[in-house]
Amino acid sequence: MHETFRAFTEDLHPKFEALMTQAHMSDGVLPAHYRGSGIYLFSENAKSLYVGRTRDVRKRYRQHTRVYSGHNGAPFAYKLARHATGFVKATYKAGPTSRAGMLQDPTFAKAFADAIERVRRMEFRFVEELDPTRQCLLEIYVSVVCGSPYNDFNTT
Repeated sequence: MHETFRAFTEDLHPKFEALMTQAHMSDGVLPAHYRGSGIYLFSENAKSLYVGRTRDVRKRYRQHTRVYSGHNGAPFAYKLARHATGFVKATYKAGPTSRAGMLQDPTFAKAFADAIERVRRMEFRFVEELDPTRQCLLEIYVSVVCGSPYNDFNTT
């Protein structure tokens, strides 16, 4: 492995451990020490479901959990709603099966609202990581190690 890359990966497991050993919150209110850039993890019944990265954890958490978040602001809830309604493959073409179009469907809109409420009740953890390259690698590392089913790194 190239030494430059190795330097970026050395802190991944200690940061993972710090994330996993911290007490989670699940009441919709972030503790004061949750500030800044880093990696967050949503879990349910101690099962890791979704890992994300952010430059502003407080803002990002609000986007994931507020009722009026759109499909771009609450991607995890959007994925949950897609799975609940059977639309598991994302489409980016304009029309009724596009992201915005699906929210016009009352059944999907209800599933999306329900998913946002579900996300709000989930266990939430955060670990700070300021370096954007380490942050990207840490998101992948945590997702792979935890087996989070709602993370994918596919492109279309």
